[in-house]
Amino acid sequence: MVLYTSPFPNSFLSVLHSFSWGLIFPCYWLADRLVASFVPTTYEKRQRADDPCYFHALCIIITTPIYLALLVASLPFALIGFLLWSPLQSARRPYIYSRLEDKSHANGATLLTEWKAAGSGKSFCFGSANVCLLPDSLARFNNVFNTQARAKEIGRRIRNGASRPQIKIYIDSPTNTSISAASFSSLVSPQGGDSTNHTFNPGMKRTTSMEYKGDNSGSNSGEDTREDKGRTREPNEGEENSCIVRINGEDNGHMSDTETDAINDQAHASCPAEPLLEGDAEVSKTPNHKQKEGDSGSLDSCSASRESLVKVRVVDGTVDQSSVNKLLYKASIMKKTSVRKKKHTDETFDHEISAFFPANLDFLCLQEVFDKRAAEKLKEQLHHYFEYIVYDVGVYSCHSCCSFKFVNSGLLFASRYPVMDAAYHCYPNGRGTDSLASKGALFLKVQVGSTPQDQRIVGYISCTHLQAIAGDTTVRCEQLDMLQDWLSEFRKSTSSSSTANPEELVAFDVICGDLNFDNCSSEDKLEQQHSLFTHYKDPCRIGPGEDKPWAIGTLLDPEGLYDEQVCTPDNLQKVLESEEGRKGYLVYPTSKNHSSSQKGRKASLKGNGRRIDYMLYTEEGLYLEWKVEVEEFSFITQLAGLTDHLPVAMRLMVSTGEDDP
Repeated sequence: MVLYTSPFPNSFLSVLHSFSWGLIFPCYWLADRLVASFVPTTYEKRQRADDPCYFHALCIIITTPIYLALLVASLPFALIGFLLWSPLQSARRPYIYSRLEDKSHANGATLLTEWKAAGSGKSFCFGSANVCLLPDSLARFNNVFNTQARAKEIGRRIRNGASRPQIKIYIDSPTNTSISAASFSSLVSPQGGDSTNHTFNPGMKRTTSMEYKGDNSGSNSGEDTREDKGRTREPNEGEENSCIVRINGEDNGHMSDTETDAINDQAHASCPAEPLLEGDAEVSKTPNHKQKEGDSGSLDSCSASRESLVKVRVVDGTVDQSSVNKLLYKASIMKKTSVRKKKHTDETFDHEISAFFPANLDFLCLQEVFDKRAAEKLKEQLHHYFEYIVYDVGVYSCHSCCSFKFVNSGLLFASRYPVMDAAYHCYPNGRGTDSLASKGALFLKVQVGSTPQDQRIVGYISCTHLQAIAGDTTVRCEQLDMLQDWLSEFRKSTSSSSTANPEELVAFDVICGDLNFDNCSSEDKLEQQHSLFTHYKDPCRIGPGEDKPWAIGTLLDPEGLYDEQVCTPDNLQKVLESEEGRKGYLVYPTSKNHSSSQKGRKASLKGNGRRIDYMLYTEEGLYLEWKVEVEEFSFITQLAGLTDHLPVAMRLMVSTGEDDP
């Protein structure tokens, strides 16, 4: 299948489309600004309440007649442009495929070679988020604004969080908690230290991620790091930006003040200031992007809080965790180690609320990237980390859908691995305001490696956004039916394997997206019992109507987005870790016994919030000799103040069971 790198098959149609949109855009922009001036966010209301001169009201009185006059003057040109634009959409392609042009930062081909050296398995990390990048006037109905600035900041935070180095500290003995100065020196300077001392031993495994600027994240590791990987074999050798630090037992758990001071100096020296990107001044004017003390969402400050950057996994035995935390704090490597132990011992994977996107994020699925200018800004930022991006997905006008479509599907896909095939389908049964957008499903096939026998190893990823209107249960169930059928057709049409000649080995099949129903609401029973959940597994779900106790909602209460308690990633993380905090800032499943308002509701509520953003995986249709299991699942607060949804992330381990696949 040919991947479309431009929206039209020839340059003449592209020029004609640009001309027609140039005639429409002034009218579109003026209408957007006019409506936006009358739909204030809660942040703007608070600012205006403190303005004794009513300056903003005066501005509206002056600018409204000007906007109206210009809008009326631009209408004839917009009509001409629309008459040209609409028929052109029948020739428009359903998506645009963008590949990073800077070859010095491209590493997709390098990643493909890592599978052969992965030993008994390799992990892949998936992320999904609804980013609410609508035209500014419409975004304000969700209490977010400044779409163009938000798009840039969202992309910046995602790539900075995903491209930060992942530093792993292994304790040699389950009872040994001493940490040498040499080990911490290596932790502060990932490419320093003696790599020959890197060893892996069963015991406590601590994964620590330090701050990272991400400006050169296209090439995620230096030559020294690659050499270290060549000399050391770890469980997930394919992970980049990793530094393995050996914790031995030579110091009896003590560290001298001289060693501590040296470590502190190294820590500060290793955190250079990052130059402001173009447009940062504009971003800082909005509350969505105001960097406060302790806000580490963008990893921009040496003094930023490092809480939630540390992840502890007890592999075998016991360890004196308090001693380790004390030493880490003393060394100033991190603020305080936050140990999130599993509340249920029968759980087979780690789960957490994290202030950052996972390090070494491989695939990203976004929803509600409706605004085309915002999509370009977002793509530009994501290309600092992701080499392959599919965006502007969907159809316009009446092309191949039952109703007129004013905006695209809002789907965007970014990958570190090469995209082999892509297909898009529009849901034909949208109702109400949802029918104005070409909501649908994007299907992708990616190559993630090859075997020593030169068999391609591939994976399938689907990204979708279902009907949003409450009560449209039947519509969503029909869309889930279509999703399954289309995915089955896509896999058949893109597969080049047969039982007799397996040219490809399928490693994973994942579905991500905003499904607009939760697993605990009494009004969503039909969706909860859909056959999709018999073929695909939801890591957060026990069964229809019951989530696992650690799973939390992903839909934030829009009214509280700018409250001091939740306006930064760290603050939002702390709030969501408490039951009372979740009741105050998450939307809860609807119930006939409760009103829809969140205000003052502190009574007993079902579940931990309305979870409508899903990540599903299956073991069906994969290579039979391999096993797929979840390693980690995260609810992410890094986009606090930028969207009304919580991003989610899942790391899958594909185990081959052999030294070589």
